[in-house]
Amino acid sequence: MKKVNVIDHPFIQDSLTHLRDKNTGIQKFRHHSDKICQLLFAEAIRGLDFSQVEIETPLAKIKSLKLADEIIVVPVLRSGIAMLFGAMHLLPKSKIGFVGMERDEKTAIAHEYYWKLPPIHPNSVVIVTDPMLATGGSIAHLIERVAKEHPKLIRVVSVISAPEGLASINKRFPDVEIFTASVDQKLNERKYIVPGLGDYGDRYFGTV
Repeated sequence: MKKVNVIDHPFIQDSLTHLRDKNTGIQKFRHHSDKICQLLFAEAIRGLDFSQVEIETPLAKIKSLKLADEIIVVPVLRSGIAMLFGAMHLLPKSKIGFVGMERDEKTAIAHEYYWKLPPIHPNSVVIVTDPMLATGGSIAHLIERVAKEHPKLIRVVSVISAPEGLASINKRFPDVEIFTASVDQKLNERKYIVPGLGDYGDRYFGTV
């Protein structure tokens, strides 16, 4: 599938095993979630523009590179916040937006209840985060609105993705690049990812 990057770094795969295990407690779950998210974000900023700056080391002046693009991280509430801590640790100067999407458990259709984003500029790279990319409905809604602001790029970072959701995003937004740790088997009749890892937000925030 075009524009879908499955990141198979050994540390990511090790952390993913801990996240999937139903016996993993909240402390270990948070640790491996933050770890995996940092590694996914490191991949998601590949290919961005850099500017050349002159700095001075303790021994000499040198020309070096500095990230030029403005990064805006937009987690989909609530579970997307679980990915925010890893993102902020890796990209401490990034701006943060929030979008609240609530899924109807009967129809699996999400509706927006909150929207607060920083101003988007021509050099803005918007990174949408949602740990479980299932149907892709929430992310598609978000991308559609953000695209109207004409950012430089929109990228998606997800821990686990369903093939149905990836196909939907890929078809509607062929230029949007997606970074994920795993493409799982399918969605079940309740639109949950199988084998997945359960409800990411519940397990991260302890609301099981």
